[in-house]
Order: sequence, then C-alpha cells, then structure tokens
Amino acid sequence: MKTPFSVRSDIHFERLVRSLRIHHPDFDDHCAEAIQILKSDPHNLSHRYAIKKLKGVSQGDGQYRLRLRRWRFRYDVYGQDVVLTYCGLRREDTYR
Repeated sequence: MKTPFSVRSDIHFERLVRSLRIHHPDFDDHCAEAIQILKSDPHNLSHRYAIKKLKGVSQGDGQYRLRLRRWRFRYDVYGQDVVLTYCGLRREDTYR
C-alpha cells in the first residue's frame, strides 16, 4: 500500500486563496479535490489527471501544474511532501 503524500501550502498560495474565496464560492470544492489528487498521485504515475511537469521551472517555483477544469494549481514535490505555490483561474482568452 502506497504511503499518501502530505500536502501543505506556502504563504503566497494562502494569500491567493483568501482573495479567490471572496470572488469564487466554488473555489473550496476545487481546492479540496486538488488536495485529494495530490495526496495520492502528485507525479501522475497513474496518468489519470491533467498534471504536467513544467520545463524550465526550478524547484520552489511550482515545477508541476494540475489542471482542474478552469482552475490551475502549481506545486513542488519534496520527497513525500507536496507544497502548493500557486492557484488561479485559466485566462479567458487562452484558447481563442
């Protein structure tokens, strides 16, 4: 049985969360879903999630991105610890 990863957030992520909760009532549900995914498979070894390791991004700057519908979560993995560094909405003009 795999040991679950621990998930925590940095101060930048916490500031973003405070702002996003005010304007997006559904944010907490998406954040909870992201945390569940990251606890079980942050490297996406199962290939079930929209997780991508970003090229040219150093550890500490959010090397991985998890895409959940319109939401984006960036994080780093340190052994069994996952640190969330960014959360936000996809830009509206991304796919136009």
